[in-house]
Amino acid sequence: MSYSYSKAGVNVNKVKGIQKGIAGLLDSTLTPDVLLGAGHYAGLLKFGGKTLALHTDGVGSKVLVAQQLGKYDTVGIDAIAMNVNDLICLGARPVAAVDYLAVEKTNGHQIYEIMKGVAAGAKESGCAVVGGETAVVPDLIKGIAGRGFDLSVTCIGEIEGEMITGKGMQTNDVILGLESSGIHSNGYTLARKVLIKGKNGGQQRGANNPNELKPVPKGKSQLRETLEEMLIPTKIYSNAVMDVIRRVPVHGLAHITGGGFSKLQRIGAYAKKGFILENMPKPLAIFAKIQNEGKISDKEMYRTFNMGVGFCIVAGQENAQEIISICQKHNIKSKVIGKIADKWGVYLKKGNNTINLS
Repeated sequence: MSYSYSKAGVNVNKVKGIQKGIAGLLDSTLTPDVLLGAGHYAGLLKFGGKTLALHTDGVGSKVLVAQQLGKYDTVGIDAIAMNVNDLICLGARPVAAVDYLAVEKTNGHQIYEIMKGVAAGAKESGCAVVGGETAVVPDLIKGIAGRGFDLSVTCIGEIEGEMITGKGMQTNDVILGLESSGIHSNGYTLARKVLIKGKNGGQQRGANNPNELKPVPKGKSQLRETLEEMLIPTKIYSNAVMDVIRRVPVHGLAHITGGGFSKLQRIGAYAKKGFILENMPKPLAIFAKIQNEGKISDKEMYRTFNMGVGFCIVAGQENAQEIISICQKHNIKSKVIGKIADKWGVYLKKGNNTINLS
């Protein structure tokens, strides 16, 4: 049996259709102070002579991996990363954040460990956590062995120079890919379906239903090793990317999250340009494992996962080496993975084949 995101339970096209359906409702709320509404990586508004960016996001079903392992000190890093990595796509420096933590039970150790991760991610990105809410809602949150929780964060950032929407991208600009640390925080419904299925005495059947999952005992096991790799936190790119923006003319920025590389269309729309990916790095081992065990097509993989590239910077070819050097100073490997084209869409060149990821 071959897997896809849709078969795993997430119909991306249906989600996009719903988003389009509510776009008018959201647009009806906009005021003259709003510079950019829904549709990009963050909203922009004028406030007190400043241009502020606002975004909210969560960790998704990665929280189930944390519950299985009983390890909670990294998902807070993910929650911060998913927000600050989106803010910087508009050139906004992360400033402050608030969190919302909903738990199934009042477990002081669990809550402390989750918030320890939030604090770690905030410190790394220079984003102050100025408040939040913890709600105990056993009737709403049902997790693994009473460990259920959900976490989301809202971040605000400030545009210090010109906002970067992607409008400045030009044909033959280069696309630089910044390495990821693994799956990050997207595609877990599919990843868990493939990697965890049947590896716990049959208890993984229906891997999206927390009531059918059990905690994984401590000690060495194949399942535990897989879950630990899946729990590696999302890489935070804010310091490196803001450093690049201050030193080099940048034409476009994209966080590769839900939707994989089709996400590039979000900034392509502002320049009416397309993307050719022709020098992608070899996928990390975990992606190869997901693809092989799930018998998943290249198109599905690159439309669901980051495949080893968690962030993209678009700039003139003459600035590529300087960007690579700046990223290296922040201990982030990067390389040119493609170029900007006149033809609309996202195209992956793999061997003699060209795959349309649009």
